[in-house]
Amino acid sequence: MPKIAADGQHLTVLNLFSTDAAEKQVKLLAAMRQIVDTAAYEGWISSTVHAGQDKPGTANFIQWRSTEDLESRYAGEEFKHRTLPLFGEITTSIRLLQNEIAFTQQKPELGGVTEISPSRDDYTAIELFGVLPENQEDLIDALGESQTWLVDVPGYRTHTVLRGLRARGIEGKFVVVYSQWDSKEAYDAFRSVPQGERSPERQKVDARVAALQTWQDENTYQVVHTRAAGE
Repeated sequence: MPKIAADGQHLTVLNLFSTDAAEKQVKLLAAMRQIVDTAAYEGWISSTVHAGQDKPGTANFIQWRSTEDLESRYAGEEFKHRTLPLFGEITTSIRLLQNEIAFTQQKPELGGVTEISPSRDDYTAIELFGVLPENQEDLIDALGESQTWLVDVPGYRTHTVLRGLRARGIEGKFVVVYSQWDSKEAYDAFRSVPQGERSPERQKVDARVAALQTWQDENTYQVVHTRAAGE
């Protein structure tokens, strides 16, 4: 199963598709599964498909050998004239995000490894933050190193901070947080703690993130399919 590590060995791509109806999400997932199951692109390492939970949509967490390999895929006739038009028909937004892993953290019992697979029961949240270029590294720190206290939160498993490099579908710099939880109930309980009842560490981080970000979007997901090169 794919593993997430801040080792600089892969280009990490998150393709986030939004739609406006549950039945369109089903079509999106079917199309993504077909693409993943037939993938044989130079430099492609793995793809992991996620189904939207809070809002209709999908996410594809993809590992590539390099930016050059990905851009070769984007330049191909299949992508330009079949893949993008197909997704354009059933989505309300398409965001293709190129990233590098800046930070990973796990509960101690996970042994320092973050895995993503449909064989696991993770409840996954993906948060996307806009940021001014000069504040990107500070926001990465606020969302990563400054949140070591998360390991003591009930239901928390892992979180990964991704440094946005370039994108299609959004303007400017961005940061992504990919987090895994025991359940929807655990995640919702964490998010719904009133501001005045949050720990001093959390309140400090919340204020710092709010000051640095320019906009935010998020959805929650369940991993439904994965495949790696050679399988």
